Amino acid sequence: MNETAVTPALELQNIVRVFREGEGQLEIFRDANAALMPGEIVALVGPSGAGKSSLLHIAGLLEAPTSGEIVINGAAVSRLSDNERTAIRRETIGFVYQAHHLLPEFSALENVVIPQMIAGVSRKDAAAEAERLLTLMGLQSRLTHRPAQLSGGEQQRVAIARALANKPRILLADEPTGNLDPKTSSGVFETLVNVVRAEGVAALIATHNLQLAAKMDRALVLHEGRLIDAGKLSAQA
Repeated sequence: MNETAVTPALELQNIVRVFREGEGQLEIFRDANAALMPGEIVALVGPSGAGKSSLLHIAGLLEAPTSGEIVINGAAVSRLSDNERTAIRRETIGFVYQAHHLLPEFSALENVVIPQMIAGVSRKDAAAEAERLLTLMGLQSRLTHRPAQLSGGEQQRVAIARALANKPRILLADEPTGNLDPKTSSGVFETLVNVVRAEGVAALIATHNLQLAAKMDRALVLHEGRLIDAGKLSAQA
């Protein structure tokens, strides 16, 4: 009996990124290839300046590659119009950054409600989904608190809930626990992993923390312009 093939949520095909530098050029990476499956959590590791953020921006359609193709849910998207790419970002991709970028004048619940309402969800339904996600993040008692009333770890949990609010197929995170102390970082990361798996999202998480990378399904390593699938890292990495 044939099994139905699962389409990768995200594919990077022969991605090249070159920046102009004076009269020359600087190649950040070349022929980068990767595929993320639904429910898979993949670490993106490499030294500072290797191009991790640039690769995330390309995967998230925020930056165009010099050449190569981005495929989302089986469809090539890198040559779509700006409006079409914006729609895909809004409907399919969630972003988490090192800084939480929460709106300070709004509560935790409202910060997760707003992106849903922008996408056309009713306030009632958006509030219900925001409460569900924030409860999954362990923040059920902090719904009405503004960011200034939350700890750094709590603020980042709100940012993760916000990134998942519009039910993306793909989550891209750039050092999401980089500003947190080790204990808080570990707690936020464990919650992130649990929620991502529960929601069936494909996640690509840039990190310099090899202990966190070892907790993910596998690691992609950016090294001298190449993207190498290093498989599952050991906890002693």
